Amino acid sequence: MDIKEYIESGILELYVAGVLSEKENEEVSKAIKEHLEVRGVVEDIESAILKLTAAVAPKDAQKLYDKIKANVLKEEPKVITIPTRKTNWAAYTGWAATIILAGGLYYMANQNNDLNYQLQSSDAKNAVLENKIAEANQDLEKAEELVSIIRDKNITTINLNGQNVAPQSYAKVYWKKDENVVYIDALGLPEPPPGKVYQVWSLELSPLTPTSIGLLDDFIDDDNKVFELENINESQAFGITLEPAGGSETPTMEQLYTLGVVQS
Repeated sequence: MDIKEYIESGILELYVAGVLSEKENEEVSKAIKEHLEVRGVVEDIESAILKLTAAVAPKDAQKLYDKIKANVLKEEPKVITIPTRKTNWAAYTGWAATIILAGGLYYMANQNNDLNYQLQSSDAKNAVLENKIAEANQDLEKAEELVSIIRDKNITTINLNGQNVAPQSYAKVYWKKDENVVYIDALGLPEPPPGKVYQVWSLELSPLTPTSIGLLDDFIDDDNKVFELENINESQAFGITLEPAGGSETPTMEQLYTLGVVQS
């Protein structure tokens, strides 16, 4: 065997690229074992390709190279007859490198798509987590605000007891007179049925004069069941009735759930 002619034939580049037939692979493997010069050239070719793939995926060039050979270069083996004439070694090297580079770019594009999907999924999870944290912070701030209100020395507390329609019901009114605001703690009320809403009334007792101060909207979705309403009246009592959605002009006394008198 003319080693120089064998090396210059270009078969070693095709061997490294993985496109030779099984018989040709065996022949090249045998030549590599028997001739140090052939082995050295093959190692140089592999080294050059690894450097090229490293430029595409520097963190794991060897793994990328192996994957390209295994998955990208899936061509039908072709029988390559070793030319007897001198072949341009650089041309074959460039051809092999082009295959590896194209495969590398294809592989990296897929990896990039997978990474983008993972990042998008991570962003979505982070957004959900951030919303939960924000909601928790808002709940904490609201809880701290309520504690501060309840402990305010200017707050008047009125207990509302259950009436005939719902004896087990109860509620509390925290009336901040200097700001014309009442906070209704309605945790002791059952969930209203569909199409119904709780309505809060300010009452003057003599003569009995009810004035609506608002609805407990979104009762089911409100976790702490505390509602802030405006009250500009000189209230002597407060009551809560169950009314049709949108509220009523006058209270439905048969649906009076809780009632409490302001202690003088």
